[in-house]
Parts: sequence; structure tokens; C-alpha cells
Amino acid sequence: MEIIAKIVVPMLGGSRITLGIFCLTLVMSLPLGLFVSLGHKSRWRAVRYAIEFYIWIMRGTPLMLQLLFVYFALPMVGIRFSDMTAALVAFTLNYAAYFAEIFRAGIESIDKGQYEAARMLGMSPLHTMVRIILPQVVRRVLPPVSNETINLVKDTSLIYVLAMNDLLRVARTIVQREFDMTPFLVAAVFYLVMTFVLAWAFKCLEQYFARSER
Repeated sequence: MEIIAKIVVPMLGGSRITLGIFCLTLVMSLPLGLFVSLGHKSRWRAVRYAIEFYIWIMRGTPLMLQLLFVYFALPMVGIRFSDMTAALVAFTLNYAAYFAEIFRAGIESIDKGQYEAARMLGMSPLHTMVRIILPQVVRRVLPPVSNETINLVKDTSLIYVLAMNDLLRVARTIVQREFDMTPFLVAAVFYLVMTFVLAWAFKCLEQYFARSER
């Protein structure tokens, strides 16, 4: 218990950085992913090809490599970011690509007849998307969005490579100093609690939307 009392405060500090990266990434990547998914349906071929290339790069290379590229490679061409900004840029671009594919699948799952019915009622494409399509898409994509969000919690540990004092780095520093593995166990509890809360929140959302459809 003595070691736990000694490490709780610094690990809480590390968890604040972890939660900060998680929350900011989620807030930025979800709307960006939706915007990218809508752009994927653009009538302009160049836009569609550019979006497909972006998604291919983001999904086809490791997130850690993207972090290192933003933090170490971009400064070579005069683009410099702070540790936090570099992490947010890499995480947001990466997760927006995954969310874009989830939203695209959700949009394509909607029956084409609904678009035609909305057009016959005189609704514009934008009005149709906002009022008719997206509310249904949100209900359908909740499970995969939930999975990606939980993955995001665990992926925040990758900012360790940028020497940021997140939860995992703080735990490792204490282990090296105290020669005790307890901080790793405490860090595991922190991650488990965060993922449990997220899983519970998304389950509540799914139940809410299921009741609203009855």
C-alpha cells in the first residue's frame, strides 16, 4: 500500500495527459471523419481520389510511424509542432480516416429509396443528409465507433515515443526508480477503468437509440 500511496499522485498527472489526448482527438477526429466520408461521395473525381489516397495512407501505415513523421520529419521542411500538437495532429488524422470509413459504410447502408422520397418532397441534398440520413447513420455506426474509441484509449500510450509524461511513461519511470512492478499494475487499472466507462457509455447510447426506434 505504501508504494501505491507514493505513485498515485504522479500517475494521476500522467492520466490527465492521456485523457487530454483522448478527448481532444475524439472531438476533432469524429467531425473530420464525417466530413471526409461525405467528401468521398463528391461528384468531383479528383476529390474522391485525394480522399481515397489519404485514407489509404492513414490506414496502411502504423500510427507510431505517423507520430514520428509529424514530430521528427516535418521539422526538416520547416513545420514544427510542440509535443502535444504533434500528437494531436497524428492521432486526429489517423482516427479521422478510420471514422470516415465507418461513416461511409453507414451512409451506404441507407436504402436509396429514402433519398428518392426526400427528393420528391422537395428536400435539398444537404437537408436530406442532415435530417433524414445522418440520424439513421448515427444509430448504425455506434458499435464500430465504440470499438475505435476504446482502441483510441489504448493507442494514447504511443505518445510515450515523444517523451510526453503520459500515464505509461510515468509508470515506467517509477518502475525504473523503485524497482517495483506495481506502477504497471496501477496503470493497467487506470486503462481498464477508462475503457469500462466508455463501453458502458456506448452501451447506454445503443439502448437509448434502440428504444427510440420502437
